[in-house]
Amino acid sequence: MDLEQNTTVENDASWKEIVAEYHKPSLPRALWQVVNTFVPLGFIWYLMYHTMTISWWLTIPLAVLAGGFLVRVFIIFHDCGHGSFFKSRTANDALGFITGLLTFTPYYQWRWDHALHHATSGHLDKRGTGDLWTLTVQEYLEASRWKRFAYQLARNPLFLFVIAPIFMLGLRQRLPTFGASKRERHSVYAMDVALLAMGATLSLVFGLKAYLIIQITAMAVAGSAGFWLFYVQHQFEGVYWERSEEWEYTAAALQGSSFYKLPRILQWFTGNIGYHHIHHLSARIPNYNLERCHKAHEMFWSVKPITLFASFKTLTYRLWDEQRKKLVGFGHIRELRRLQKRAGQH
Repeated sequence: MDLEQNTTVENDASWKEIVAEYHKPSLPRALWQVVNTFVPLGFIWYLMYHTMTISWWLTIPLAVLAGGFLVRVFIIFHDCGHGSFFKSRTANDALGFITGLLTFTPYYQWRWDHALHHATSGHLDKRGTGDLWTLTVQEYLEASRWKRFAYQLARNPLFLFVIAPIFMLGLRQRLPTFGASKRERHSVYAMDVALLAMGATLSLVFGLKAYLIIQITAMAVAGSAGFWLFYVQHQFEGVYWERSEEWEYTAAALQGSSFYKLPRILQWFTGNIGYHHIHHLSARIPNYNLERCHKAHEMFWSVKPITLFASFKTLTYRLWDEQRKKLVGFGHIRELRRLQKRAGQH
């Protein structure tokens, strides 16, 4: 989106009227989404139970498919956290706990952290909560050797999409965030107890070894996919980052969040979250209304979509260059040092 288009959007208050129409939750749509997500997931677990005695070559692919459905479960959890899936707050909280159990995520703590992410997305002076660790070029150059090493490790695709999801889901979310309120802390403890109960029950049914293999496989798939989605949604060519005096909510939503145009089947599994620019503009829109909202007005069409193939280019982005207002790779640092070395020789 260019500056002129951005200014038009910022000054056009009509977007609030447009999205308001899609805020209203639909009970039939919500219930159908619960059915077409939970019923297949339950059936997959049933099949895994029966295929274990035949061949793990049948069970493991089913566990991978279960991971795909857990991504969709997380989108429902995500909507419940925003209070958008159902009209009833009680219903959102109840389903939020259940879906949080399936995705190993404490409901109230995640809801608080994610609300901070929405309030500070694209804000250079408010990084650090609910977002991906992103340094500016200058911050990286001024960092200690160990901090640079840690940052390079954190930005390594193997760490980011394989190790980090398992660590986050299996260990980090088992502990309250520092400074969390009483309700957030209790949500973590309650989830830990519920997870122990669920794990013990399923271990009795499947056997401990079999349950761990199935659960870890499914969660690894879901976690990697979830981390990838979050990465692409906020680390892409043309993304928005600004300091306090320049930061603006509408621009941060429409430019700081991608329109990830996925193949239809992947859009279904990811619960339309590819329409992330619409979601950040108004988190009150349930996922089953996002596509309809996007198509409702031409102002949303100016957001350039990122295709599945093109999204792999985002893996080259590592740092935010404040001077050029764009994401760059580590190669940019090497080029800067080469130029500095050459200048020092003259």
